Amino acid sequence: MFAKRFAGAATLGLATLLGSASALAATQVVTSLKPIELLVKAVAADDVEITTLVPPGSSPHNYTMKPSQRRALENADAIFWVGPEMETFLARLLGGNEFGDRTYSLMHGEDVPEVDTDNDHDAHGHEDHGHGHQEEGHDAHDHGDGEDPHIWLDPALALDMARDIHKVLSRQEGAEVEALDANLKQFEKNLSGAERDITTRLEPVADIDLFTYHDAFTRFVEHYGLKLEGILTLNPELSPGAGHVAEVQEKLRTANQPCLMTEPQFDRQWWRSITEDLDITFSTWDPLATDVEPDRDGYINFQQGLADAVLQCLPENTE
Repeated sequence: MFAKRFAGAATLGLATLLGSASALAATQVVTSLKPIELLVKAVAADDVEITTLVPPGSSPHNYTMKPSQRRALENADAIFWVGPEMETFLARLLGGNEFGDRTYSLMHGEDVPEVDTDNDHDAHGHEDHGHGHQEEGHDAHDHGDGEDPHIWLDPALALDMARDIHKVLSRQEGAEVEALDANLKQFEKNLSGAERDITTRLEPVADIDLFTYHDAFTRFVEHYGLKLEGILTLNPELSPGAGHVAEVQEKLRTANQPCLMTEPQFDRQWWRSITEDLDITFSTWDPLATDVEPDRDGYINFQQGLADAVLQCLPENTE
């Protein structure tokens, strides 16, 4: 009897140990922003566990991490961020030696080599300088000069990001490559369909003059051929000068059905004060996908939500 109880306990202990090992074997991924989490969700296998650093309502420009988030970075198998042009608070940390070998800048996709590469060059012929690479001189989020870092808003660039994420996850120990391949293929198909649908839906907005609080909306507008006539502030951390405000106000007065796209992360009273007495339609869009469910269809729903926000600019949709 004792031997049977011992054997049963041993079996239970082994099962517990195997269960713990299985849990530990799950690929640990850290993403800086919710939209990147959505792209990881789109292509990742079910065993991937994701921690996202910047919570809803916070800005990626000046966020302060919690100790638990620092521990998540330490335990991560892969860390995905846009790059030092966007997540300023991570630039020094992820640019150092501690996390450099598992950090992937999605804005600098040439740093993500092919899974089966035999040399130090990726599929585009670039040298692989390491995943922690950051361009010299880009140590802060720059809204006025250089390349727009809001790359996830353009579905074509988001697809490139998803492909880079797929490469990284495929290299992880125990990766379910077939599942990753199937998920990426399905995402490509779903995204292509969503782009066609959104292009058709946005046709009535083609002649409306859009204005935004800051320049984050440019990628989406350009991809779908919309008209962005003015930006209230080039840097959301700084109040614009009186000259720039006057210039934007004049554009608003003379615009065709002007619509100001505002963001929930920033103070509304400020832009209301400079648009007082102007005949303007307002709509709110969220570049950080705060209310989007983080599932496999999340990024597709995010793009559709951006289109919904633009459609609120149509006269028949205004309150």
